[in-house]
Amino acid sequence: MSQSRAALKHYAAVQVQSSTLDASPHRLTAMLFDGALERIARAKGHLQRGELARKGELISSVVAIVGELSGSLRRDAAPELVDRLAVLYDYILGCLIKANASNRADLLDEASQLLGTLADAWQSISPDRPASLAGNG
Repeated sequence: MSQSRAALKHYAAVQVQSSTLDASPHRLTAMLFDGALERIARAKGHLQRGELARKGELISSVVAIVGELSGSLRRDAAPELVDRLAVLYDYILGCLIKANASNRADLLDEASQLLGTLADAWQSISPDRPASLAGNG
């Protein structure tokens, strides 16, 4: 890796770290959604180019993010809705795992579409509202 590329990568990492330190819990959750969607898109590109190792690394990263989103659900708030979200997150995890194992882009698309819908819904929630569904937002 060239020096300038390494410097750019370092700058990007510092930028992300700075953004997370200053972000509200609502913004942090939005950043998780954004990161997951971006990684799915990149994983699909690697899959299409036959770069399976990198595809697997990215999908593993998305699995960790979705696990974090699921784990942040507050079980004491709106239990029926939280239970449905937990089931949806489990379904998305299943899509990701199957997509990784079988190299199926359609399953990546499905996971992306579902996460995109959740991300849009999250964005529609006012960050000033008291947290009711997620422990961090």
